[in-house]
Parts: sequence; structure tokens; C-alpha cells
Amino acid sequence: MTTVDRIREPWGMRTPYGPGQPWPTRVDSYLADGLTDDDVDTWVQSASILHSNGDGLDIAVKDGRIAGVRGRAVDRVNHGRLGPKDLFGWQANHSPDRLTVPLIRRNGKLVETDWDTAMDAVAGRTKELLAERGPSSVGFYTTGQLFLEEYYTLALIGHGGIGTNHMDGNTRLCTATAAAALKESFGCDGQPGSYTDVDHADVIALYGHNMAETQTVLWTRVLDRLAGPNPPSVICVDPRETPVARAATVHLAPRPGTNVMLMNGLLHEILHRGWIDQDYIDTHTIGFDELRTQLEQYPIEKAAEVCDVPLADLREAARLLGTAQRLLSTVLQGFYQSHQATAAAVQVNNVHLVRGMLGKAGCGVLQMNGQPTAQNTRECGADGDLPGFRNWANDQHLEELGRVWNIDPMRIPHYTAPTHLMQMMRYVEDGSIRFLYVNGTNPAVSLPELNRIREILTQERLFLVVQDIFLSETAQLADVVLPAATWGEKTGTFTNVDRTVHLSDKAIEPPGDARSDFDIFVDYAHRLDLRDKDGAPLVKWSTPEEAFEAWKECTAGRPCDYTGISYGMLRGGSGVQWPCNDEEPSGTERLYSDGKFWAAPDYCESYGRDMVTGAPLSPTEYKAMNPWGKAVIKAGEYLPPHETVSEEYPYMLTTGRTLYHFHTRTKTARAPQLQQAAPEVWIEMSATDSTRHGYSEGDLLRITTPRGHVEAKLRISGIRDGVLFLPFHYGYWDTPAGHEPGIEGRAANELTITDWDLASKQPLFKSGAARVERVRFSNDIPSAAPTITASKPVSAGIPETTGGSDANVSETLVEAPGGAS
Repeated sequence: MTTVDRIREPWGMRTPYGPGQPWPTRVDSYLADGLTDDDVDTWVQSASILHSNGDGLDIAVKDGRIAGVRGRAVDRVNHGRLGPKDLFGWQANHSPDRLTVPLIRRNGKLVETDWDTAMDAVAGRTKELLAERGPSSVGFYTTGQLFLEEYYTLALIGHGGIGTNHMDGNTRLCTATAAAALKESFGCDGQPGSYTDVDHADVIALYGHNMAETQTVLWTRVLDRLAGPNPPSVICVDPRETPVARAATVHLAPRPGTNVMLMNGLLHEILHRGWIDQDYIDTHTIGFDELRTQLEQYPIEKAAEVCDVPLADLREAARLLGTAQRLLSTVLQGFYQSHQATAAAVQVNNVHLVRGMLGKAGCGVLQMNGQPTAQNTRECGADGDLPGFRNWANDQHLEELGRVWNIDPMRIPHYTAPTHLMQMMRYVEDGSIRFLYVNGTNPAVSLPELNRIREILTQERLFLVVQDIFLSETAQLADVVLPAATWGEKTGTFTNVDRTVHLSDKAIEPPGDARSDFDIFVDYAHRLDLRDKDGAPLVKWSTPEEAFEAWKECTAGRPCDYTGISYGMLRGGSGVQWPCNDEEPSGTERLYSDGKFWAAPDYCESYGRDMVTGAPLSPTEYKAMNPWGKAVIKAGEYLPPHETVSEEYPYMLTTGRTLYHFHTRTKTARAPQLQQAAPEVWIEMSATDSTRHGYSEGDLLRITTPRGHVEAKLRISGIRDGVLFLPFHYGYWDTPAGHEPGIEGRAANELTITDWDLASKQPLFKSGAARVERVRFSNDIPSAAPTITASKPVSAGIPETTGGSDANVSETLVEAPGGAS
């Protein structure tokens, strides 16, 4: 056993292994207050919820409280490893400022109340609006952190009971483009690849994906391959010098907003050199001729010029992509939250389609998720889509869902595409949505152009319900606040990026009168008296396991088929990948291994969209284009960004995450090790730009865009010249008394633009112009942050100081096959 400071060394010790070998098992464990394993009363099975990796873990319980965590050695996802947020984030459960009783607004103030009063107010206002204005006056905005059973219950209430089209998740902010890109290329959501592809790939390409900070355990897997024999080559596309960039064989740092140009240049070179699998293209795809014609406009030399990347680097990246024997690609926010998001992500799929690199060990695409249960938000229909990856424009799918729910299918809204979040905000703004139910998310910090969002959420005519575990910035604006239980305090399942389903059992009781989201939703449905067509209750289940069994019926015969999974199957062992059914009783490691896709006109989840205008294709258009249900190679035309630099705003601003925090820090800032590692907002600038201005490390700078300003200390990093970076996590709930949101700007989204990708509807948090000025010199500012030097670029998020004894984690190497140490 080795002890490692996991704040200072977030990925832990190396266990090298070679291609085709199993990843060695290393069990990470952290117990608080000097406890040992012998002191623990019980260990309860679960998985991580502060990122999208889905690391299997056990929760240590002592005297009715969570006392620590331990990685599950048997789990296929992490082989016992845990990341910093897994190891320390659970401490938020016991924060003294947890919501424990419902709150209701009286005379302008939130006051404590009982559950009946709160729920009668919520259900009563819903009924009033349904009678006065109809279903379109009601909207739901959920999260990517609930359990499958909770999303499915919410989707049934919204789609099948109330009949509103206004339902979305905050997954719209982070993974809507993942779903859109998969639908465009393969006809349906669902990741083709598997985490085990890391074990076999000879080239790993990461597009806008700082895996080292967003999925630390998956990056640990890559680091172990890099430390072993015959390591893979790594391609990194990112304007910042992240840990991934420093480990990369080739680092491409394009101008923000030029991702489609970059991908077109790479594809042009791949086709020009003949690095394609023509037999695979002819047999399994459509659209290749259109791609070849489109790429004539994008020679690699043009891409190098427009993207401002060295031509030699671009050619080397194309060579690696074009000659790889086993290519794994991952994509995340650097593409998803940037200009032409869907078009860029689709071109990554195109690389795999023209090379025939799908469905084989080491050959996969992972259009990554940003949240732990984002996949379930999409599968269950809580993002507005129909449950089971059904197609809202397919009448047969509506009839199927009507039979499952025992309702008239015409009750299910399908007159147009589901309303995405940004449009919902417009409907609230213009008064057509009068009731907004927000749960598990914090739009008053996480949405773009926050001054506008605050004005929208504080309208007198809006009835705002917030269901959360803390009094977030959004909850402070609510008419009713419902205290929810969180991870460890309830039972349910959730699914990670590579389709692995985990069970999380209840370990402890929630604080005070807090209730699980599941119980709250079921109560809400009963108070609304929602019924099926036979007069029976619409929501027929009362426990999470009963809801899971109902969900299995909903997925039967659909791509995300859960019919072979049960709570019993998930207990005691590893998570299981869907589809899991009679044909694949142990789950399915990779999709499309037979070259057959879920793209047939009568089966596909989507008919696709125009990637420039966002207009959906009609069923007739799609059937004429793709009657055989093949994969679709869809060309992308490059268009310049909407907001570009100018004399007044000479910098491009990009926002993003840090390793130690999650979303708006409502949990991670309450874990001492994580908060101490990244206590305050900062601004990154290149050494060249800071020297030109005469700025020094730690100077307080003001960053201004046409929408507002933020003040933050300077960190000099390896970011490309002309680009600024702000982490988006920091809001206002933990600022000094008297601080006014938007006055002393701290939240990055005070600056971001109200704009979104027209195909995926994902906001563009990484597109905008800014200027910068110094407010105070560094030696005039008392520093609360750990010292960070320019020699260790801060995009790594690793402070020079250690996390202290409380950050020490035991790491036990269980096995070391084939060259592991």
C-alpha cells in the first residue's frame, strides 16, 4: 500500500501496461478522521457522481454518517481507482447548510414550511395554469445528476401527464452536441466505443477534451498506457496547454471558432493520401461523395492558415489519424461549446467512418458526457426527447410509447421538436411559460449572460420551483424550495459515457425532512391526480426498483435495451453496458461491430438536421436519403464565428472547468481539500500577452465583454496568444455579505453570449470577444490561493502546495500483469 497526496498528484501512482493487456487493478481509499477499514460499520455499493466517468466505489458508513469511500476493484470502469472529486466530494453531504425543510415565499421572503403546504402550492399553481393557459405554460428544467428512475418518472409526468413540450436538462449546456452528433452520423444516440478501447488503441485523439481534469480516472488509464510498452500516440486539439497537451505527440492549438476548418483540413489530407477504407465506405455508409466534393475547398494548407496552427503539425496529426491501426477518438466541450459545435463533432465521426474504425477493439468514438447521469437524462426523455431513444416525428414510436404508458399517444407532445432550454428561457421572458420547475441545477450561475437570466427568473408572473440540496443562487430566487436527498441518501441507477449502468444503494438517511427526488416527483404526480386512459394512476410505481422495471419495459426492442439488467444483477459485481437483453445477456462492449447501425427510417431516433440552419429533415426526406439505414457521412461547411475580435475587444474568451470543482461548486466547494486547491476564480493569459501588457502573475485584472465584466487574478499559462480563459464554476453563494451578483463580477457567465449551435441547441460558452485591464498589482492583493508558478502551467489545476495530511489517499496495487510496476 502506498500513500499519495491526491490533491498534489491527482492521478496517483502509475501502473504501466501494454496494448491488449488488462489494466492493472489499483484500489484507492480515503477514510476521514483517522479511521481504518476495521472502524467502518458497513460498506455500501455505489459509483461516482461528480463527473461522467462512472467510477465504481463503495461508501463507508460509520455511526449513520458517510465516513469515506473505496474504489471497487471488480468494476470494469475504474478497476478500483478514484479521482479527487470521488475521494473528497462526499463531504458535502454533511455540510451544515444543507436544505432540510421546504421553504415558501411569504411577503417577499423565503420562510420554512411543511411538505403539504409546499407541495400543495406547487401542484395547485400547476393546476391553475393548466386550466387557464394549457400545458405550454409549464416548463421543467432538470439536471445531469439524478438517477434513471427519477428522470423517467419526471419524463412521464411532463410528456404523458401534463403534456408539455417544454422540458430540458442542464445537459443542454454540456452534452447536447454529443447526442446531436451521434444522431447525425448513426441515426441514434449511444456511444459506439468503450473505455476498454484505451487498452488497445495505437492512436488516441482528444478533440477539445481535457480528459486529465474532467475524467481523471480515464486519463489515469491513458497515462498507464503511455508509461507501458508500445504506448499509443496522442493527438490533442485545445487552445490551452493542458496536461493532455503536454503528454501529446501532437498538440494542435487552433484559433477559437475554427474547429470545422481544422477537421476539414485533416479529412482533406486523409482522403488525399488515400488513407481510407473504401470497402467499408461503400458497404456501410452514405454521403461520401458529398464529403469528397465539400473537402475540395479545404486543403490542409488553408486549414493551417485559418486555424493558425503549424502546417507540419497538422500534417503529422493527419498522418497519425490516417495510418492508425486502432484509432480511439474522444470529444468534449472544446468542440461542444464552440462555434459550429455539431458540424465539428460530426467530422470526428467522419474520420472513423472513412477509415472503417468502429466496432473493433481500440477503434471507437466517445462523444463524451460532462455529467454523471447525462446519458440517463437523454435516454429517459428528461431532455425533451422521447424515452427509449424514440423519434418524436415518427407516429409509430408515439403509438409504442402510448401503449407502454397506457395513454392516448396524442397526449404526448409531438407537434414540433422539443423545446430546448435557451428557447424555454425566451418563453419565460415573453410570459408564455409561467411555471418553471428547476431541480438539481443552478441556472443563475451556469447559463450565459447572467444579468438577463436573473431578470428572467425574478419576473413577478413566473412561479419558480427549485428542488435542490443547498440554497443555491437560483433557489434564493424561488417561490418554493424543496429540500432533496442526494447521492448516498437514496437508491437508483445511472449510466456513464460508455453505456455502463451502475446501481447506487442508499447508505444513510437524508438530513432533516429532505426527500429523494423520486419521492418528490411521485408525490407531485399524485397531487396532480394524473391518470392513464383506464383511470388508473399514471405513475404506477412507488419504489425506485419498481420504476426501473417499468423503464425496462419502455426500452424493450429499442437501442438502449435494459431488459436483461436487474438490481440483483448490478449488486456485488461490476456495472453492465447496455444494450443488455436475451441476445446480449452480459451487455454489449461496443456498438456497430457488424457494420449495422440504428439508422433505419422506421427505427432511428432522429432524421437529422441541417447543420447550418438547424432545420429538421422530414421523414420523407430522410427515407429517400437513407432507405437502407446506413451510417451517414455528413459534410460540414466552415462559417466564421459570429463574434470576433475587434479593436475594442482584442481577445477571444473561452470558459471551462478545473480539476477540483464541478459545475457551480455547490458540492465541491464544501469539500475542504477541493476548495483549498482552487478557492477563487482566475484568468489565464499567455506569457507573450502578459509581457506585452506588463502584467505579472497574481495581478487583479478586469475582463470585459459587451455583456459585463469579471475581476480575477492573473495566471500566466501556456494558452495560445490572443485567448483568455476563465473557469465557470464560481458564483456568489459563498461571497462576503453585501456582495451583489453582477456588481463585483465573479461568475464567468456574466460575460458569455446568448448564442447556441443551431443543430444541437447547445450554448456557445467558448465563443466571444473580450478586453482586459489591470485593476491592482499582485503585491497589493492578499492571496488566498496556493502559489502556482508559470513553470507548471495552471491549466493543469495543480497547486504547488500539497493538500495536507487530509488529502493523503491509500493506493493498493492488487495485480500487476505484463510489465506493470
